[in-house]
Amino acid sequence: MASTTTERTQPQLAASRTLAGGFAALRIFIGLDWLSNGLAKLFDTGNYDWGFFSFNLFTRDAARSIASNASGKSQIAPLGAFYRDVVVANWGFFGILFAIAELAIGLGLLLGIATRLAAVGGLLLLTPIWVMLWHTNLYLWGEYPLDLLPLLLLAIVPAGRVFGLDHRLAARFGGRWPF
Repeated sequence: MASTTTERTQPQLAASRTLAGGFAALRIFIGLDWLSNGLAKLFDTGNYDWGFFSFNLFTRDAARSIASNASGKSQIAPLGAFYRDVVVANWGFFGILFAIAELAIGLGLLLGIATRLAAVGGLLLLTPIWVMLWHTNLYLWGEYPLDLLPLLLLAIVPAGRVFGLDHRLAARFGGRWPF
């Protein structure tokens, strides 16, 4: 009977390790996305041409344009007014705040430190924009769900415990590390 139990748990362990590795890869990729966009805002440079590869990232001005556009189109008056009258009107402060938040989210996800908190931070930054725009006939799968779903999964799953520093912190706190 012991060999049967072992035979059953080996595939389960392998599947568990594969799933954990997949979540770690997702976490690292999403972390690179947030970190690179945070750096683009910090240095206010969004266009890159490396000769063999060219790409764009969101600068502070691009983020301001997105926030301004969303607040103008929002059917949720209090949220639109808050973004228009507070966030966009004080963009000097909020642009830097968003850059710092994106850097923190990116580093948290990339290094696996407070991974769930970093994912929740990303959700808190993206969700209001998505909510303000969801009535505007967005592309169903590509506009924001592709950003929101991975963050939601990373907020639920402790993905920083594989190839991340959350593993060490969980051990240090006797398994009570909530991230």
